[in-house]
Amino acid sequence: MTIERFENGPRFCRVLSHNGIVYLAGMTADDLSGDTTQQTRDVLAKIDTYLAKAGSDKSRILSVTVWLRDIADFDKMNAAWDAWIDKSAMPVRATVEARL
Repeated sequence: MTIERFENGPRFCRVLSHNGIVYLAGMTADDLSGDTTQQTRDVLAKIDTYLAKAGSDKSRILSVTVWLRDIADFDKMNAAWDAWIDKSAMPVRATVEARL
């Protein structure tokens, strides 16, 4: 049983691969000055990069949970998501508001 870790942080690993399945967590935008659409684009670009490092791509994503600080930003997040995701390879997805 091999586990390959990428992007280790002080408390958790952002990306790991196990038995051909890639897990990602804790993806946030680097530049918080942009609006929700731009921040989402930033996160999705990171996801593309991390998946490539692990030998995968977005067409193989099975499940996504999106955490928004304010659910009022749902449409702005979806603007970036809809431009990024391949409509023929849609994962299951849930969006949750998390006011931390």
